[in-house]
Amino acid sequence: MLIRIVGGHGGVAPGFRATSYLVDGKLLIDAGSAAVGLLIDEQLMIENILISHPHLDHISDLAYLCDNCFGLKDLPFEVYSNQRVSQAIKKHLMNDVIWPDFSKLPNEKNPTIRFNEITAEKKVVVGGYEILPIRVNHPEDAFGFIVSKGKTSVLFTQDTGPTDKIWEYAHKTKNLKAIFTEVSFPNRLQKIATDSQHHTPNSLKEEIKKMPESIPLFIGHLKPNFQTQLYQEIDDLQCDRITLLGADDTSYVF
Repeated sequence: MLIRIVGGHGGVAPGFRATSYLVDGKLLIDAGSAAVGLLIDEQLMIENILISHPHLDHISDLAYLCDNCFGLKDLPFEVYSNQRVSQAIKKHLMNDVIWPDFSKLPNEKNPTIRFNEITAEKKVVVGGYEILPIRVNHPEDAFGFIVSKGKTSVLFTQDTGPTDKIWEYAHKTKNLKAIFTEVSFPNRLQKIATDSQHHTPNSLKEEIKKMPESIPLFIGHLKPNFQTQLYQEIDDLQCDRITLLGADDTSYVF
């Protein structure tokens, strides 16, 4: 399984892209930078898209992805998430005011994008991958995902504060090769992190205790304005399992 971090940050600035992870060139997990970070030909290769929740830094490039690929794909982008995601995108983004409704273009029978509802803790097979969505502690019924294919499973918690259920499933997952999770705010902003349901290095330290031992941890969603400070505070944890996703457009093979 080849995982490309198209964008791994919790914000946008020059040199910093919002969250988009691309699996084997065809399964996209969140769409915060899928258009700005991928060539048009690479965008056309995407078949299925998992959306963890409808915050802007995870859905914004769906608009440009559809615009860039309109009329060039034989099949629609198949989007999988909970009902609140599709409702939010149709109401607030692709509403024919902010952006065209590409779920009806060029027509409803042959759209550019199609929304599919998935249910927490019920597995679904998507493009040859087994997907297990699990609720995590973040607004709008946010999902984390365990993605499995062959003898490889990888866990993603795109945005979350301290949570439990996904780690229970992690302990039961065979061939778990990696955990992608987040830290957003420095320790001095713990209240903001708690209120917005994100992690600080201190809360991540406690969260690691819930995770399966020895599994490599890839930490993303760093806020660009706090990245230098977060580097230092995470380094202070002295956890050699951690790789920080501080540079976008990096890839890992599992």
